[in-house]
Amino acid sequence: MDRTLIDRYEAGADTPARALAGLTPAQLDAHPVPGTWSIRQIVVHLLESELAAVHRMRRIAGEERPLLISYDESALASKLLYEREDLRAVTDLFAGVRRWHGAWLRRLPDSAFERQGVHNQRGLVELGEMVGMYIEHLDHHMKFVEQKRRLVTAG
Repeated sequence: MDRTLIDRYEAGADTPARALAGLTPAQLDAHPVPGTWSIRQIVVHLLESELAAVHRMRRIAGEERPLLISYDESALASKLLYEREDLRAVTDLFAGVRRWHGAWLRRLPDSAFERQGVHNQRGLVELGEMVGMYIEHLDHHMKFVEQKRRLVTAG
């Protein structure tokens, strides 16, 4: 595996917190694009996904082809009160988990990154592939945060 992926993964630790700097609670909770999540909801989703990712990756490293179950991210966002979350706590936890997990990934032997889990929707997935997926997941959602930030601060 290309271990620079671990550097890229860990480098995203502070990305959500930086993206929120200077925004008001009203801006964090605005829906400038109707029918989509607010900035707050996106950032809480990023933490929720990160926690699932860490669990999945650790299971791949420690179990033989574990079953990795998908979840309904929209249901979680609507039912778990994302709009009431303390974003400081969320971004602090996201950063801490990314750093802690990055350090753990660095300790693994190269062979661990070839270990596989079975995702109930994607099929076989390697640990190294999952590291890349969660780098892309953060980048994907940060594009939406940046777009919404421009919209809520325009004027």
